[in-house]
Amino acid sequence: MIYLVAGLILWSGAHLFKRVAPGARDGLIERIGAGPVRGVVALLLLLSVVLMVIGYRSYLAPQVYVTPGWTVHLNNLLMLIAVFLLGMGSSKGRARSWLRHPMLTGVLVWSVAHLLVNGDLASILLFGWLGVWAIVEMLVINAAEGAWERPAPGPASGDLRLVIISVVVFAVITTIHYFIGPSPFPT
Repeated sequence: MIYLVAGLILWSGAHLFKRVAPGARDGLIERIGAGPVRGVVALLLLLSVVLMVIGYRSYLAPQVYVTPGWTVHLNNLLMLIAVFLLGMGSSKGRARSWLRHPMLTGVLVWSVAHLLVNGDLASILLFGWLGVWAIVEMLVINAAEGAWERPAPGPASGDLRLVIISVVVFAVITTIHYFIGPSPFPT
């Protein structure tokens, strides 16, 4: 469990560092340059993911709650929406102008979807923490940047491309889950 918590703390800290400690970040950039700072942050994020995976997979967590079988279907629907939202952050279509934080909203939806079907303590810690992190990150960004100016909507073809890519990515994710577990489909 220590690896899981360490990974979550490292993930949150690396992401929030830019907004919470801008002076320290600017000082690092002046000292070693923007590229190396981005590289260090990327390495910290990679390390955080490795720690979370090791911690999550190795922790024999007690079951806290059990959800009804139908939540698997809701999970799959929410996961498709989460993949769409994550992709919306870099899309060029009309949908990009709908939300200020599509990727963070996608993480929040992903977290809720996983909490619907995983009631063990490790899952509650991992998905609950990342859901709360997404909310905190949105609040911190909003406070730092002020009012949001909606980007100009792009062409509808960008949205169609996003839908197709989202379905393909969702299919890949579910296939990987099917083979390495847990299966995202009812048995």
